[in-house]
Amino acid sequence: IPEAVGGAPTKNIVELAQSVPDLSTLVTAVVAGKLVDTLSSAGPFTVFAPTNEAFAKVPAATLAYLLDPKNIKELDAVLTYHVVSGNIQSKDLKPFQDVKTVEGSEIRVVVHDSKVYVNQAQVTAPDNEATNGVVHIIDAVLIPYKEAAATLA
Repeated sequence: IPEAVGGAPTKNIVELAQSVPDLSTLVTAVVAGKLVDTLSSAGPFTVFAPTNEAFAKVPAATLAYLLDPKNIKELDAVLTYHVVSGNIQSKDLKPFQDVKTVEGSEIRVVVHDSKVYVNQAQVTAPDNEATNGVVHIIDAVLIPYKEAAATLA
C-alpha cells in the first residue's frame, strides 16, 4: 500500500480499502451493508480488514446469506464487529486485551512473538494509515458469536 510509506494519508478508510485489490470482497460487503458513508466519516476508526482469501474461508452459503439484501442487519453486525472506535496503532497494543467493537461485542487482541492476533485472525499488514483512522489487514473474517449462531444454524 503506497500510502503506508511516508507522508500524510490522503485516503479515508473506504478509499484505502478500494485501492487494495486484495480487499475487494470487503469493499463489496461494505457497499452491500450501506456502510460506505459511516466508514468515510470523520471517525477515527480502527478497522480490521479481512483479505479476499479470508472471505474465501467463509462457507459459501454463509457469505451468500450475509450478502443477501434481506440480511443487511446480520451483514452490518459482522462488518461493524471489525471496527473499533479510535485510532489504535499496533505499537499501542498491550500483550492481551479485550476491545469493544462498534457492533457492541468485544474482540480479543493478543500480541505473541511479535505477531498480533484478533480473535482467531492474524494481522498480516498493520498500521495502514487513513485520513479517518487506521486499517490493519487480517487473514480471517471475524464473526460475532450471536451472528455465527444465526448464520450457521
